[in-house]
Amino acid sequence: MASVLAGKPVMGGIKLQRQTKLAVPAVAPRIAVAAGARVAPKGGLGELAGRPFVPKPVEKKVLAPAPQAAASDAPAPEPKKFLGFEPLTWAKILPLGAMFFCILFNYTILRDTKDVLVVTAPGSGAEIIPFLKTWVNLPMAIGFTVLYSWLSNRLTSEGLFYTCIIPFILFFGSFAAILYPMRDALHPTEFCKNLLETAGPRFAGPIAILRNWTFCLFYVMAELWGSVVVSVLFWGFANQITTVEEASQFYPLFGLGANVALIFSGQAVKYFSKVRAGLPPGVDGWGVSLNGLMGMVVIGGLLITAIYFTLQRLVVPQIKTLREGKKKKNKAKMTVGESFKFLAQSSYIRDMATLVVAYGISINLVEVTWKGKLKAQFPNPNDYSSFMGEFSTATGTVTFTMMILSRWIFKQFGWGVAALITPIMLLVTGLLFFTLVLAGDAVKPTLASFGLTPLYAAVLVGAAQNVFSKSSKYSLFDPCKEMAYIPLDDEVKTKGKAAIDVICNPLGKSGGALIQQFMIIGLGSLAASTPYLGAILCVIIVAWINAAASLSKQFTALQEETGMYITGEKPKTADKPAQ
Repeated sequence: MASVLAGKPVMGGIKLQRQTKLAVPAVAPRIAVAAGARVAPKGGLGELAGRPFVPKPVEKKVLAPAPQAAASDAPAPEPKKFLGFEPLTWAKILPLGAMFFCILFNYTILRDTKDVLVVTAPGSGAEIIPFLKTWVNLPMAIGFTVLYSWLSNRLTSEGLFYTCIIPFILFFGSFAAILYPMRDALHPTEFCKNLLETAGPRFAGPIAILRNWTFCLFYVMAELWGSVVVSVLFWGFANQITTVEEASQFYPLFGLGANVALIFSGQAVKYFSKVRAGLPPGVDGWGVSLNGLMGMVVIGGLLITAIYFTLQRLVVPQIKTLREGKKKKNKAKMTVGESFKFLAQSSYIRDMATLVVAYGISINLVEVTWKGKLKAQFPNPNDYSSFMGEFSTATGTVTFTMMILSRWIFKQFGWGVAALITPIMLLVTGLLFFTLVLAGDAVKPTLASFGLTPLYAAVLVGAAQNVFSKSSKYSLFDPCKEMAYIPLDDEVKTKGKAAIDVICNPLGKSGGALIQQFMIIGLGSLAASTPYLGAILCVIIVAWINAAASLSKQFTALQEETGMYITGEKPKTADKPAQ
């Protein structure tokens, strides 16, 4: 190459040098040096021959980033959907449904077992329930709420969940293994018998609580399982990781799996009732039954904890709406007293509290009277427990159907109509029950033609009332209540939920129980107070309906403010500004 160029005239070499200066600016050698290229020194045609090739690596360096910039500006592909929802949604919903299944499976077993233990205990009866809910359940619920509010300011949400659920698992396991076998040594039976002779039969309820205190403790822990684990832990966690749209679609469907749990748990209770009946006379049937039932409760509790642990590790980090950093930027944590003062000033929270208290009073006014009739019809614990197993199965079956209808109700009519169905259902069935109890003798010939006695007919109607009221609660009332929490601020949501679900729920039950206590002490018996209980039921449900209507307006306004809508309400609220 050098020999060829050497034969050319000097003018050609000058021309080549000028072309090189025009083609390669003065900055080119510096760029080439930066790029790692060797720059030829001035002088000599052999060195000039290499200079036109120096800019090539420079062009590559300048043009190389261009394809990367174009790739970064390309729109990200939309995530694939299954049945109209993203995989992350299903990753949330399916484990939550499994958790709800286990929680309701345990709750049904605990609910049926606590009633049998308390109502059929020595020296006890249905009259013990009002006193138990007022003087034991309510104080423990208030104490738990204060403790929960204190812990919520000091623990993470995950640590708070484990701190609350593990004591329940330990207690129910130890009750069957330790407390129940030692009941004769732990219960002050003789002392309470003497106390009853001194005080008189009107105080049989409070004395029975002392006489069977381990059974009453089981009753209260079973009640708190429904308030704490179902309402606070599960629904609080679900409300954190779901949107209003997802809640309107899937909250009613949670009940489908949950009420399959009701069916299975009801059959489990019935099965162990038959096991007790087939045991030899010297064997404690309740001991065998409790070991099996509480064993299933412990396993269910461990499954709940494992599912929650898995969600915290695999799903929660992917959810953009659940940011720990956002929680740290919230307002300063309120004390327990400040929390209750703040919640009392909110009409939104007051209306929600009215709904929960009214439900507790209404269902308790009917349920206690019904259980009194139930004990009269089935005085044997095995027969009582077997009937409760059938009752739970029927509740699960009816609620399963109501869950399917509830999704359509939310879609077609919205939150307001769905919230009103439960009080209307309870009012109609409750009045029918009280009418039958009061006018049983008048319809006795008609009932005899169907092979029924007035007592058994009252038991069946009361069971139907409880089945339909509980099914409407699970399928409509609870989803409505939980949806109303979602648009709220995180701290209001946490503190308000603890106050409403843990205090207002037992407060409603104890409020109904307190009314019954005055009736029992003042009129002498639960049966004599039945007409007054029916009238009080009507007043309470009217207040419930008014609070639901008020909350519906506030919830709709809050949806418009936050932009969170449920299916069936978005078109209506979206059209208003245009008009």
